[in-house]
Amino acid sequence: MTSTVMPGCAPVSHRVGSSTGVVVLHGFTGNPSSMRGVAEAMIAAGYDLELPRLPGHGTTIDDMVATGWADWFGETQRAVDDMVDRVDRVVLVGQSAGGTLALATAFDRPEVAGVVCINPATCTRDADTMAMIDDFLDDGFEIVPGEGSDIADPDSSDIAYDGTPLRPLKSLVEHGIVPITDRFGELDVPLRLFTSRQDHVVLPSDSEHLAATWGGPVEHTWLERSYHVATLDYDRDTVIDGCVDFVRTVEA
Repeated sequence: MTSTVMPGCAPVSHRVGSSTGVVVLHGFTGNPSSMRGVAEAMIAAGYDLELPRLPGHGTTIDDMVATGWADWFGETQRAVDDMVDRVDRVVLVGQSAGGTLALATAFDRPEVAGVVCINPATCTRDADTMAMIDDFLDDGFEIVPGEGSDIADPDSSDIAYDGTPLRPLKSLVEHGIVPITDRFGELDVPLRLFTSRQDHVVLPSDSEHLAATWGGPVEHTWLERSYHVATLDYDRDTVIDGCVDFVRTVEA
């Protein structure tokens, strides 16, 4: 039986015949609602747009337990495949694990002309953390309490799962982050990077590692008022406007 998609969590696809297309990717335990502002701004700017709902997201957390990096990466590739069939160049925009997916995609896609990352996960986790995850799994715990909506603005909220599914988290680290964390120097397309000074989900040092090892031009903006889900937080206009401006620069 297919679970019902939560209100506001549906994917977005928009076709106008532009020469540049944008693929927008949400984060781990999140859904398209957190990136809808970015998507709507890209549509308003006249770009083709794909904002997929990653498998296991936007329904129930039990659906996510059975998914992993291969599922999310596969859905990302389907979105990019759809885009490259109709545009000349693609810009990838990802938040958190969506940034990880964007970075992993950029290695084998010559059509990718630029990447935007918002609080991306780019570094491996320490051995103690991974051992703790294994211990929980060995004890039969598939889900542990999560961070919830890491947003500073009390008037904003994120439709994310309350818990953290451990097996998918382990897959994100081992199959998503580990293979690329030391390879960012191979990527030479422009990178637009947004990092929250205070982030309770992904350490800002992940962004610093990405910026320091990137093989091409980097424009890095520090967000002083927002937490992890910056697209819904106090600095959301800075992020959204910056994303659109970056695509225009890549297109020029």
